[in-house]
Amino acid sequence: MAVRILTSLVRDGKSLSDLLPAAQLDLEAREAAMLQELAFGVCRNYGQLDAIVNELLQKPLRNKDTDVRMLLWLALYEIAFMRTPDYAVTSSYVSLTQKIKKNWAKGLVNATLRNYLRRGDELLEIAAKKNPHSLPEWLYKRISKDWPAQASEVFAAMNTRAPLTLRANVRLTDRSTLSAKFDESGLSFEDCEHAPQGLRMVEAPPVTSLPGFQEGEFSVQDQSAQLAAMLVQPQAGERVLDACAAPGGKSCHLLEIEPKINLHCLDDDDKRLERVRQNLDRLKLTAKIHCADANSPDKWWDGEAYDAILLDAPCSAVGALRRHPDIRLLRRESDIRALARQQLSLLNSLWPLLKPGGRLIYATCSVLKQENEQSVDKFLASESSASEVPIDAEWGVATSRGRQILPGQHQADGFYYCLLTKAKSAVQTSTSQFSPNAA
Repeated sequence: MAVRILTSLVRDGKSLSDLLPAAQLDLEAREAAMLQELAFGVCRNYGQLDAIVNELLQKPLRNKDTDVRMLLWLALYEIAFMRTPDYAVTSSYVSLTQKIKKNWAKGLVNATLRNYLRRGDELLEIAAKKNPHSLPEWLYKRISKDWPAQASEVFAAMNTRAPLTLRANVRLTDRSTLSAKFDESGLSFEDCEHAPQGLRMVEAPPVTSLPGFQEGEFSVQDQSAQLAAMLVQPQAGERVLDACAAPGGKSCHLLEIEPKINLHCLDDDDKRLERVRQNLDRLKLTAKIHCADANSPDKWWDGEAYDAILLDAPCSAVGALRRHPDIRLLRRESDIRALARQQLSLLNSLWPLLKPGGRLIYATCSVLKQENEQSVDKFLASESSASEVPIDAEWGVATSRGRQILPGQHQADGFYYCLLTKAKSAVQTSTSQFSPNAA
């Protein structure tokens, strides 16, 4: 099953977020955990695994034999990184060639693994020199250029495992009460430094087994992401838009902070919006949901302006690489330019929906400047009614525009935030301006 999942990822570009849940559905808890460990671990170390395979193979495998390459990656991961007994790995993966209907590969897999067992230390050393951070070369260069002083720490953090971080639901409890409940259950955790309702688990049991989950007393959300709703600072009676809202963590947080807002959740993927609905229901919260393209307000906007907009824009997500290691294999350098264009388009499309004097929080889970301050720079250069409000905070680092948390900083994911405000003298937009017949 792990071979099939990784083959779909590498060959078809499907993410682990899409592939794993369905594959784990009928598995026992231990088997499901093992499948995730294998898939995540291979993605996290793919650069070194592939370097080893290339050293061992006498000639490259064909594209149609991607499943055999994935089989070798998995076997080497178990031997080199999981310390599974050599004989068990060799035997099981040689047998696996029959299950993937590649009988011809039986001898190749057997010879390759046995060769590795003879040369393991030497091959690991070669692989570590060729790709020490298991990153695509373009991403390694981008991060090195954007963050020269911090690059080594960023690379190290990207290869760690992300902690399970929770956010107490202040409508039902608070962090201290939840902490006491976890203490009674013998759980190990610590407070998040910059998120007042955040708890970081030292050990990560299944989240559904934690006391208070079914009652909606907490949600899973990284500390960096918890800062979004705090920056919006929703006030009672305000009309707030959470654009690109799925899966709904930030939407729920906004309502937990201030339930008396008129919250609109927007996303163009109805399947992902179902997650928003589920999260709202579990936490006993209410919002208006729109399944529509944020770039086409004429299709969904009712003409009443928003006091605040949260734009958690589609991005490369490289700031969350430790949480989503498959990004190493899925993302291409050409994606960044396309994403930057999309981000600028969203800023331009949503800005007219903001009231004069209103505020927009632009956020990404990227560390690439082209997606972050450079996108904001381009927007500000073209929109005279917009201005940046510097974020005064103890978290992250100040950039030319906004503020950046780097991966691993505060034991959190990489995240970028910029606060923009609209001039009070700005002319209010109406729905007619989005009409196809408008001048």
